Amino acid sequence: MAQPFLDRLEALVKRYLPEDPNLECKHFFSGAALYAHGTIRVSLSPVGLAFKLPEIMCTDLIDSGAATHLRYFEKSPVKKGYALFSHYEELSDGDTAKYLRAAVAHARPANA
Repeated sequence: MAQPFLDRLEALVKRYLPEDPNLECKHFFSGAALYAHGTIRVSLSPVGLAFKLPEIMCTDLIDSGAATHLRYFEKSPVKKGYALFSHYEELSDGDTAKYLRAAVAHARPANA
């Protein structure tokens, strides 16, 4: 069940991000995750497409109603710092690229 999510996430990364040896897509629970410098920056799962973004950007997206808080399961805690787009297919190409780039740029190398 997770393979379609992995395939879609890999296609998004290939389309919007330049070749970067620090990026890796992997299976993640029932979906897929994009890792940058060893940390999860983006996830694509049955709940939607979620970006780990700088706090102000994440807050603005959620406060505006463009995104919601990320919860992988109905009663699970909110994953702080993530903006979730349940209907990510409706995101413009420009917004998808912007959020992917911001999520990756916000990552810090594991040894930093």
